[in-house]
Amino acid sequence: METPGAPIFEARSADKVFPSWGGTVHALHAVSFSLLSGQSLGIVGESGAGKSTILSLLLGLEKPSAGAVFFHGRPVDPADRARMSSLRREVQVVFQDPRTSLDPRMRVGAIIAEPLRAQRIPGDHAAAVRGALESVGLDPSMAGRYPREFSGGQRQRIAIARALAPRPKVLIADEPVSALDVSVRTKILDLIESLKGRLGLTLVLVSHDLAVVGRLCDQILVLKDGRIVESGATRALFSNPRSAYTRRLLDSVPTLAM
Repeated sequence: METPGAPIFEARSADKVFPSWGGTVHALHAVSFSLLSGQSLGIVGESGAGKSTILSLLLGLEKPSAGAVFFHGRPVDPADRARMSSLRREVQVVFQDPRTSLDPRMRVGAIIAEPLRAQRIPGDHAAAVRGALESVGLDPSMAGRYPREFSGGQRQRIAIARALAPRPKVLIADEPVSALDVSVRTKILDLIESLKGRLGLTLVLVSHDLAVVGRLCDQILVLKDGRIVESGATRALFSNPRSAYTRRLLDSVPTLAM
């Protein structure tokens, strides 16, 4: 039984080393953090900071070289099929670019129903697809169309609907607006914020943009070269950053909607 107040995810001194042509690349150095139910955690850093590696560890796509990552108090182990099945039902991902994350050969309804089929979730899948489309502000009649028939913002809404279809507890958003036109970014952020409140989602948001993270997240990790250089409550970190690196990231953002 899960202990009340226990973290959904926890990293304890997680290291990750990858082989390379020149030897090895140390992608993460003793990264530790925890994520409680209902929290929203922003992971921020420039390209190569280690953000994607953390996601790979959380999702069980990679295993730490040292230390550990836990899901509901048990190690995330890619070899543990039963545990990974539970994780993939509770944790869903929205990727950066909907042009590449949606199969162009599949109709929208089949795309959204795909995780329901893959995870063998019982129930009326057609009804689940309709509900997911409605939850992201799209007409259910669009289920018969192909991704190419939609704008970039609409495709990202479809990707979000696919993530919501299995009714996850945790939504991981990996740079969810960076591939979109400026004119639609705010609408997608509004949607994620609304869904988090309405569905009680726990959110992990990865971004290079502190303005995006500052709007949606109550906790922040700032990464540089695979290390956490600063972490804490968003408002405190924004108002009094301790790290020169964090101050530089903040200085690069013209306005922050808090």
